[in-house]
Amino acid sequence: MKKYTILLLLLTAGAQFSCNQDLEPTVYSNLTNTNGFQTKSDAIASINSIYGRLKGPSVGDNFSYWATRHFALTDIATDLGHCQFGGDPGQLSLGTWSSTNGLLLEDWKSMYKLIANANFAIFNITKMSGITAAEKAQFIAEAKFLRASAYMDLTDAWGPVILITEANLGNPNYLDQTPPTSVEEIDTFIIKELTEAADVLPVNYKENAIYGTNDVGRATKGASLTLLAKLYLRSHDWPKVATLTQQVMNLNEYSLFPTYLGLFKESNKWCSENIFSSLSDANTNGTELLNHFGPTDHPVVQNRWQYYTVNWDFFNTFGNEDERKECFFPEFMGSDGLLHKQAPTLGAQPPKGELYMPDVSTRKYADDETTTYYDGHSVNILRYADVLLSRAEALNEISGPTTEAIDLINKVKARSHAKLLVLSDYTQSSLRDAILQERGWEFFFEGKRRQDLIRMNKYDVLVNAYHLRVGEAAQVKMPQNKYYTYPQSQVDLNPKLSNADRQ
Repeated sequence: MKKYTILLLLLTAGAQFSCNQDLEPTVYSNLTNTNGFQTKSDAIASINSIYGRLKGPSVGDNFSYWATRHFALTDIATDLGHCQFGGDPGQLSLGTWSSTNGLLLEDWKSMYKLIANANFAIFNITKMSGITAAEKAQFIAEAKFLRASAYMDLTDAWGPVILITEANLGNPNYLDQTPPTSVEEIDTFIIKELTEAADVLPVNYKENAIYGTNDVGRATKGASLTLLAKLYLRSHDWPKVATLTQQVMNLNEYSLFPTYLGLFKESNKWCSENIFSSLSDANTNGTELLNHFGPTDHPVVQNRWQYYTVNWDFFNTFGNEDERKECFFPEFMGSDGLLHKQAPTLGAQPPKGELYMPDVSTRKYADDETTTYYDGHSVNILRYADVLLSRAEALNEISGPTTEAIDLINKVKARSHAKLLVLSDYTQSSLRDAILQERGWEFFFEGKRRQDLIRMNKYDVLVNAYHLRVGEAAQVKMPQNKYYTYPQSQVDLNPKLSNADRQ
C-alpha cells in the first residue's frame, strides 16, 4: 500500500476508512453489515479500514497512534525523550502523568478503534459466501495480525486490558462492564493469532493472486513472525526469540538499508528493511510527523514546533563517527537571526546572537527535503535491524557473548559507521547494557524505548538518573510505573479498571 486513501463506508459500526493504492475515493450510501459484505471489494475495503486506524484516519488532522501520539508514551517518557512544553506531553516527559493525561486517552482510543474495525471485519468476512476460501483466509489473517499488534501496544502500555474479539459481537451484552484480562491470557491469544496469520500470509505481495499487485505495507508472514518474536522478547523467552528471528532471516526477504538517514526520508516509502510500516502520502492524507519533530526557527524546515525531541544527554552519547548523530538539528543559524545550539554547561546563559536550545529535534521524521505542512513520512513499526538486535539479545541471554551475537550488533553499527564491538571486551552483563544502548541509538522515536528499558530492568534507573542530573525530581517508581494509569474516562465507564496500584 503506497498510500492510504479515504473510502467512506457507512457501516453500522460507523464511518470506516480505507487504504489501498488502487482505490479512488468512493461513497457507498446505505451500505450496512447486511448488504455490505457481498463482494471481494467489500471485504478489501473493510480490511483497509483497519490499516487506516494505524495513523488516524482524519485527513487534515492526522496525528493519532503511529502518526505521532504513540511516541509520547513510548519515547518521551524515557531517558532519551524530552518535551519543553507543558500539558500532556510535558507530564510524560517529567514522569508526572496521571489518569487524566489526554495522550494516554487518545492512544487507548486509537488502539481500541483499530481492534473494533478488526473485530467487525473478521465477524462479517467469516460469514461471506461471495469470496473464495483463499481470499477469506487472507483477509482474516491480515485482520488478526493488525488486531494482535494493537493488543501488543495496549499491554505494553497498560498491562491487563479488556480483551474483545469478534466472538463478543454476537453477544448482545458484550459491552457490559468486565474485568481486564491478564497479560498472560492476552499473550496466549496473541500467540494464537500471529501463529495462524503466519501460516496464511505471503512472504510478499509480488504478483499476488488476491491483490494482483505488489501491495507493499500489508501484513506478511515475516511481520507476523517478527511481532511474535517481540512478544517472546517481552516475556524473556529467549529460545523462542532465537528461533523466530532465525526464521525471519531465513525468509531472505529483508536486509539493512544502505544508509540510516536515507531509511527515514519521506521519499523512501518502502525498502528491503521494512517489515511492517504505517505508510502515508502527503498528497492524499499526510501526517503531522514533521510538525511535531521539526525544529523551530529553522530557515529550511519552517513552521515546525520542536515538540517531540531528544534530550542533550542522549544526543551526546553518540560517537562523532556514528552517522546516526547526523540525524538531528544540533546547531543552525535560525530564521530569527540567532545561532541555535547546545548550552556549554547546565544553566548557562547565551551571549548575544545565540540561543541555547533546551533539547534537540530529530531529522528522523523531519528531513530537510520536506517543505509541505503535511508530510508523507512512513513509520517503520517493524524493521530488520530490530530482528538482528533482538536475536543478539536472545543469544546473549542464552549463552553470554558469542561471535554471532557480536556480529549481529556490528552489522547494525557498520551501516552507520559506528565503532564496532570486540567480543573479548564483554561479559553477559556488559553486553546486555551495550545492546540496550545500541537499541537507543538505532530506534529512538520508533516506539520501542520504554519497553526496552522495562524489559532490562532499567526504566527507573536510567530515567531518574537523567532527571536528577538536570535538576528535576526522580518520579519513576517500579513496579508502580511499569504500566500507565488507565484513562480516567475509561475507569468511569468501567470501574473494574482500577488505578489503585498505579497512581
